[in-house]
Amino acid sequence: MDRLTVAIVQRPPVFLDLAASTARAVEIIADAGRDGAGLVVFPETWLPGYPIWVDEADEVARWEHPGADALFAHLFANSAKRDGAEIAALAKAAADAGADVVMGMHERAGRTLYNTTLTLGADGSRYARRKLVPTHGERLLWGRGDGSTLDVVERPYGRLGSLVCWEHWMPLARAAMHARAEDIHVAQWPSVEWRHLLVSRSYAFEGQCVVIAAGCALSLDDVLDGFDHAGGDRRARSLLETMSSERLLKNGGSTVIAPDATFLCEPAEREPIVWASLDIAELRRRTPYLDVSGHYARPDVFELRVDTRPRSDTVFGGGSQPPPPTAP
Repeated sequence: MDRLTVAIVQRPPVFLDLAASTARAVEIIADAGRDGAGLVVFPETWLPGYPIWVDEADEVARWEHPGADALFAHLFANSAKRDGAEIAALAKAAADAGADVVMGMHERAGRTLYNTTLTLGADGSRYARRKLVPTHGERLLWGRGDGSTLDVVERPYGRLGSLVCWEHWMPLARAAMHARAEDIHVAQWPSVEWRHLLVSRSYAFEGQCVVIAAGCALSLDDVLDGFDHAGGDRRARSLLETMSSERLLKNGGSTVIAPDATFLCEPAEREPIVWASLDIAELRRRTPYLDVSGHYARPDVFELRVDTRPRSDTVFGGGSQPPPPTAP
């Protein structure tokens, strides 16, 4: 492999409609594969849509708010399980297209939702990791991940890793991923705004890797049309209607950033797909200047310990702690 063609999906899902969003993703993956993509990247919780109401709607944190409760119930019912039919359909689409797929999704596990990044290999492999800390209002919706999946995936073009949104402002999470020696890092965002772009460029230089910063373009019409398609509760719709219709709720902004922090493609707002081509030989080139987990480290002064054990709050019997039942 001399080059890797990357397709970043900014087209919105069919908002909060799991079945229709899965069908749209399958179509996007197939089209991208036919156009030569070897890696297709979707933004944060694209399946079936970032919970924009936690930032934009009125009274979402009020106790026993009828609209907020109804909206969570709708989201829960439209969130995928890792071993569900929707993920099987996406895995088949990846294999058929001959492309790896990185999908941001709401993952349903038991009675809890997680912000999960699922990597589906063209070879049938699967790898999932959960966001460590939901940010601010997101804590109304998601549980927290653990360190068991803070790792990379070995692919023919290099070591592929990811973090989600404000995990990029967790210095120790960054340090842990840099120690994994990523070649390509996927930075998933709701949209790539200026702060997100700033930290994505910093991550590329600090980690000496390519960063794929992925964001979605989303309007209020996209939100309401998708919600109506799914037959959502009118109380939930009333809450969504309080969001602004005068601007894009999320403006895309996706880009690909080189290890020297320059753009391999300029940030784009409204394009449904953002394309970039990566030189694999250049990707694997190493410099004598910076390796934050190697010759630019001081292990005699600083040491980071990462607990990679799967965590569960209940242990039955006297043996070692079992992995969670949803582990891949």
